[in-house]
Amino acid sequence: MSSSSHEIRPLRGIEELQACVALQEETWGHGFSDRVPPSILKVAQMVGGVAAGAFDEDGALDGFVFGLTGVREGELVHWSDMLSVRRGLRDRGLGLLLKRFQRSFVMELGIRTMLWTVDPLQARNAHLNFSRLGIVVREYVCDMYGQSDSPLHSGIGTDRFVSLWLLDSERVVERVEGGRPGPTPGAATGATSALDVRLDRPLPEPGELRLELDDDRVTVAIPADISRIMAESMDLAVAWRGATREALVHYLERGYEVREALRDERASRYLLERP
Repeated sequence: MSSSSHEIRPLRGIEELQACVALQEETWGHGFSDRVPPSILKVAQMVGGVAAGAFDEDGALDGFVFGLTGVREGELVHWSDMLSVRRGLRDRGLGLLLKRFQRSFVMELGIRTMLWTVDPLQARNAHLNFSRLGIVVREYVCDMYGQSDSPLHSGIGTDRFVSLWLLDSERVVERVEGGRPGPTPGAATGATSALDVRLDRPLPEPGELRLELDDDRVTVAIPADISRIMAESMDLAVAWRGATREALVHYLERGYEVREALRDERASRYLLERP
């Protein structure tokens, strides 16, 4: 698979595997303890896993995706563990190309379900995952990875959504292959806010939390840029983690699923629906 300037293909040889490790450290910080070494990248490829890169015209690695194949609840699934695009090349579609390659690769193995984790407070990633890829979320795991030593996550814990990518579903085919990314305008019309946002402060703050709702559709607010909040007020970032955790865990446990991530300039919203 290729774009006008990048080829998407499996990593080959020790030099490309080592380049992948270097890009992990560039992305998550030097000495990042959860980096995947060349040996595991190679072994994963031998048992149905994916370790693939986006290579420019000179053969330089500008992005990669890594995942493992296994069994979950009796079903053959693929767990996408890492995806990164080099800083300066983001928002150009390379991440989407890497995910498309991964999807095609595992579908050829007969796999129809892919899973990965997403930080619920990262609005940009949420947009890619829900709107462009068509994931849904039914699981929220508190501090899934314990305390991280990556500067991207340090201080606010590692709460995660478990993304559910149903590879041949109508929703995914429409968004990935049909070129019709969601959500549609007015997707949240009529939905009730389970967690508001206060925009009358220098930085967006969590607003009123409502746990008593029984509506078919509810929304949960998140800040548009949690990284800025972490840089300016770690206490506020922790408050956002606590408020969103309480709202999302409550409604997911009651049978709702997260369907969309609706973007706005200072705050975004998740739309939750009863299936």
